[in-house]
Amino acid sequence: MATGLLVTALLAASAQAQSRTDTTPGPSPGPGAPIGTVARTVGDARFEPGPCPKTPEPIEALKEARCGTLTVPENRAEPSGRTIGLGVAIVPAATDKPKADPIVWLAGGPGDDAVGEAQMAIDGGLNRDRDVILMSQRGTYTADPALLCPNVDEFNAHVVGLVYDAPSTERLHVDATKACRDKLAGRGVDLGAYNDAESAADYEDLRAALGIEQWNLYGISYGTHLALAYMRLHPEGLRSVGLDGILPPSRSGSASTWSSFRQGVEGLFKACADQPACNKRYPNLSATFTKLVSDLEAKPVTTTVTVPGSDKPVKVVLDGGTLVNWLTSATHTAEAVPLSLDELAHGNPQRIARQWAGWRTNPKGIGVTSHGLSYGVFCSEWTPYESPDAALQGGRKEFPSFPRSVQAQAPLLTFLHPDCDAWNIPPAARSIRDVTRGDIPTLALSGAFDAQTGADNGPYVARTLDKAKVVTVPYEPHVVFATSKCAQEIAVSFFDNPAAPKTECLKSLKAPKFEIGPGR
Repeated sequence: MATGLLVTALLAASAQAQSRTDTTPGPSPGPGAPIGTVARTVGDARFEPGPCPKTPEPIEALKEARCGTLTVPENRAEPSGRTIGLGVAIVPAATDKPKADPIVWLAGGPGDDAVGEAQMAIDGGLNRDRDVILMSQRGTYTADPALLCPNVDEFNAHVVGLVYDAPSTERLHVDATKACRDKLAGRGVDLGAYNDAESAADYEDLRAALGIEQWNLYGISYGTHLALAYMRLHPEGLRSVGLDGILPPSRSGSASTWSSFRQGVEGLFKACADQPACNKRYPNLSATFTKLVSDLEAKPVTTTVTVPGSDKPVKVVLDGGTLVNWLTSATHTAEAVPLSLDELAHGNPQRIARQWAGWRTNPKGIGVTSHGLSYGVFCSEWTPYESPDAALQGGRKEFPSFPRSVQAQAPLLTFLHPDCDAWNIPPAARSIRDVTRGDIPTLALSGAFDAQTGADNGPYVARTLDKAKVVTVPYEPHVVFATSKCAQEIAVSFFDNPAAPKTECLKSLKAPKFEIGPGR
């Protein structure tokens, strides 16, 4: 999670937007003026039309976008201090007569850039009859400043050749985090200003500067965390909210991550057990996995692999902690999981090692994640409000037979507390973890194979949201909008009619066909 809950390629293009400029504060643009074509100042925030945010690679969905920059205070407690710039891209609706309430896309992470996820949003049909607005959350790739730390990404690639949870790995991990912090602080960045409260205010300032009375939110992964904070802090401008891969601020932290992991992998293992061919070939997959975690933690396996795009050999160490973290993400390729675990159990680590190394060493993952925002959220909103052994307690509860060293590091949150000690920022107000209440129509979407934000978070948030609709999409991993046409249809129908999203497609969904290897 410290490198992004959701691994999404940041692919975008710099496109030139045509605009007119109104340099004085005033009323909203007239009914004939497309959103984002007028410069406007509201309070301490200013929107200025201009070129589209520049991203690593071209994004087809941004070619017709109207773009610009929102300028806001870095720290609203010091409004006369430093300002930051947030890139804005508005993808027009596919109809000539768009609805007046656009959809705002909130990216995952924390640390992913929303502008880079434009293609996902548009391929899913969100702009069918509404404009879709994507703004770079403060600190992310297309923001100014961008709080990127390639050294952390490079370490996360290097760690594939280390024992995952060893004390020596922890020291190197914290050293990389501290070097990142020192670099950003040396540039004058107020590290304590990169959090949900400030980000929610940024989006509310954008709504006012664009002259929009109401809009809708669609948040994925960490974006649901921000959306729930936004709903609590600034509910007045929200028509409806879609949550996909739900991470409630009131529940987020190391212990709940273990719970999510258990839910996702149990769902996958059960799907295998329910298929006669898979169950016959891979009986009791859960026991196989549990034994592998213990065996590898006691005696790690070292191998060498090559990864796509390179013929250079990569050393990979597979221990128990590595296997847990591999499986957290491998639910996205569920069909191959039983075969991969079986091969490992019979002495062939190559399939898992190649996949693990391919993810961690992908050069497209270097220098794109905002670790400044990641740690800004984790270290002000999470770690101050959980005990240092929260991961251990969560691991013991969910997986009592795992070795203690594995239980002590929550999936995707390895060494979180030591990292946050090095990051050294003040805690957020305790209210940031308050439960979100209200009557804003909300769609709570989850995947039954989601091992990162468990499906039980849907009913959890719906308890205090009077107009929430809870939908769990079977056989799908984290962020169902990215992988399921059915989920996309449900989401689009929700924005058409928040009281009655169309869920009929769920009845036709089938379990994945698991890969069956040769018998032994």
